[in-house]
Amino acid sequence: MTILVTGARGQVGRAVIDRLHTAGLPVRAATADPSALELPAGVDRAEWRDDPETLTAALKDVREVFLYANPATIDAILTAATRAGVEHAVLLSSGAAGHPGAAENFIGSRHLVVENALAASGLEVTALRPGGFASNSFSWIPAVTSGQPIEHPYPEASQTLIHPLDIADLAVSALTGGEPRGRTVTLSGPEAVSFRAQVTQLGAALGREIPLVTIDPGRARAQMIRTMPPEIADSLLTYWAASLDHPETIDDTTATLLGVPARTYAQWARDNIAAFTPH
Repeated sequence: MTILVTGARGQVGRAVIDRLHTAGLPVRAATADPSALELPAGVDRAEWRDDPETLTAALKDVREVFLYANPATIDAILTAATRAGVEHAVLLSSGAAGHPGAAENFIGSRHLVVENALAASGLEVTALRPGGFASNSFSWIPAVTSGQPIEHPYPEASQTLIHPLDIADLAVSALTGGEPRGRTVTLSGPEAVSFRAQVTQLGAALGREIPLVTIDPGRARAQMIRTMPPEIADSLLTYWAASLDHPETIDDTTATLLGVPARTYAQWARDNIAAFTPH
């Protein structure tokens, strides 16, 4: 039987596909435009939209599925998955779904809707709730490649950032019968790293100092809403401010769940030097 991976163009989804394929397992990559995917030979591909015909085709002969959280389409997906005989879903949720007041939080509430729908579906469910991704630093590429300072309203706020490849390793383990299959787990990286330390470690990987400037939260919000919904920008700013007095804690990692050391932010920076190098 085939393992379906949705969000095939995402960082985590693509890494899941590569790992399953390397392990010799039948995998199907699903995205809105599968023709745009560059996949290894032998990886099947499927269109992934919320109409019944497309979903039925994508889910044919599938028993395991990796899902991104989309509250607008989850009901249609679950209807098709049940008819297709899917048995287990691994959901890429969010740590925000486990925070107090998550139902009133824009990010948390969206993921809770999907988690709750899956819980009521009758499928076996693994919900992965990562905190901040180390790859959020990709938003600094324009500043770093142009030699401009990185601007941030709360440089001393810390995060237990998780490397996307750690999430992929955990998803693959769950999809193939290992930990943390059937559980809801809150995930983090192995250490708390302030934004200032992130900039320093990124600079170390690049072999040069990157300037960091503290800016007013209002200015930060104006910049953020150019690339994200205002509700997400507001949630992030509120969370960063709160973390100054209430730092993030280290939750489950690949070390606690798989016995494999969790990747650090410094390793993520070294892995992604090319993205921050002017071409």
